[in-house]
Amino acid sequence: MKLKIKKEAIIDGLQKVQSIVNPRTTLPILSNILFRAENDRLWLSATDLEVSVRASVEAEVIEEGGVTLHARRVFSIFRELSAPEIEIEADDNDLAKINTASSYFKMVGISEDDFPPLPKFDEGNSYVLDQDLFRDMLQKTCYAASTDETRQVLNGVLMSFRNDKLTTVATDGRRLALVEQEVEFPADSEIDLIVPSKTVNELVRTLGDSGTVKVVATQKQVAFDFGEMLVVSRLIEGTYPNYRQVVPASSDQRVPVEREALLAAVRRAALMTTDQSRSVKLKFGKNKLEVITETPEVGEARETLPIKYDEKDISVAFNPEFLVDPLRNLESDEIFMEITDELSPGVIKADVPFLYVLMPMRVS
Repeated sequence: MKLKIKKEAIIDGLQKVQSIVNPRTTLPILSNILFRAENDRLWLSATDLEVSVRASVEAEVIEEGGVTLHARRVFSIFRELSAPEIEIEADDNDLAKINTASSYFKMVGISEDDFPPLPKFDEGNSYVLDQDLFRDMLQKTCYAASTDETRQVLNGVLMSFRNDKLTTVATDGRRLALVEQEVEFPADSEIDLIVPSKTVNELVRTLGDSGTVKVVATQKQVAFDFGEMLVVSRLIEGTYPNYRQVVPASSDQRVPVEREALLAAVRRAALMTTDQSRSVKLKFGKNKLEVITETPEVGEARETLPIKYDEKDISVAFNPEFLVDPLRNLESDEIFMEITDELSPGVIKADVPFLYVLMPMRVS
């Protein structure tokens, strides 16, 4: 293998794939990135055996071939080089040389034959989505997924293609985020996919602002093909809970609140909480919303926001982190809080197809 490539191109490509690499793996090949040069492209691949990512960048390929190199080390080398153009060469013994006008590195690699191949998708359901829309749906839901490994079915985002809609849902049992959009797909392609959080985070990071993404799904795997990127992932097996059961049928009050003002107020009030006492109280009164924290061993905080409200006083406490997550992932100037009492779930909605259900906290 021999090629010439711009520094900014190789850095961009490596940044797209290296986050998949697990530095603590016991298999040396999984610490490496596969460099494959062909057809005036350099293809870069990384995998942890559950998620695989491949990206391509333009290069002047002098001799086709491939080698795998240690991900963290080779990225550090390219990042520190000062030359705008780099020459990369690898021989049959998987010894790689990196040259510029003033720098020279020699790295011991591992054969590309040892690198796990990407799964093939000869059959499966296929969908085409707008990249920006899809990324937005994932970004508005993924933070609510569970990190509890004993509840594996909740360790990802549900992608439900049904009734001419794509619904993305994530929940950890204490809160739930849901986004629904109309999309076109064949009637016989209805399917539910539970995509692991690591895969979803990678998609949020790499999906673009324009163009489409092709989604191909089987019962156990899913592939996302967009631009010069391919992300392939296993699916989480199991049946996702009936999430619609936890969405309140109705709430007593629907209160419009300025999103950024509430976000800032909750963040400030949360500064006076502790790991043992982590809650903020929202007190809805006549034309005002008070955000209150009272922690005996630390102190208290009180923020007051003007709102349009002229009903009964209601106080309800929430985990501030869970309250902040949807607020910072929405762009709407105004959100709507639906509340009933201190023991009932709160609901956050916006002027987009978004729904967030949050269980209250009991405060003595």
